[in-house]
Amino acid sequence: MVLNKYRENAQNLIEKRVNFFIKHNVSPNKLSYLGLCLSLACAIFLGFDFLHLSLWLAWIPPVLLFLSGSFDVFDGAVARKTNSASQFGAFLDSNLDRLADAIIFLGFIYGGYIDYLTGFICFFLSLMISYIRSRAENEGVEMQGVGFLERAERMLLLFFGMIIEAWVYFFTNAENSLFFFIFIWTFILLLTITVFQRLLFAFKELKKMENP
Repeated sequence: MVLNKYRENAQNLIEKRVNFFIKHNVSPNKLSYLGLCLSLACAIFLGFDFLHLSLWLAWIPPVLLFLSGSFDVFDGAVARKTNSASQFGAFLDSNLDRLADAIIFLGFIYGGYIDYLTGFICFFLSLMISYIRSRAENEGVEMQGVGFLERAERMLLLFFGMIIEAWVYFFTNAENSLFFFIFIWTFILLLTITVFQRLLFAFKELKKMENP
């Protein structure tokens, strides 16, 4: 019941923002581009190690990431409500999302939070999660909600990970804290589980379609 209340509040908030964008003639594609710009800004601040500069500055990267993820929700909602959804818009949004993911992980790499190999693994698994859904849905399998970490959950997890990393750094004076190392490998584990969840679900559904 409590969860439903939060979900309703979130939906109402999204609805208000969507109505605002529609009122001001902001197209879904513009929202997609804005989300990419916010991801780029987040990566730049991560690259300059803002999570460790000061407690106040540490809020900038996670807030930018959260806003970027929010616009990823808004663009689809605006498209649906205005009946302006198109194949080009969906194609653009999907590709900009992948580009945004790559940029964010590059920010983590450049800022020294993770090494190149870890960043590559994160991006590769994120890409696989999206590709499996795209390929399966192209074959007629509905993949909505399949797996632990869809893109919104990935962004939310990284958002909280950055905030906790800043808290650990400033409140424990632990310059060499193991928190982010543990966090990112837990993140990778969940990404891997999601890949297998989607693969198994797609295989199962495709088998049903072949042998009704």
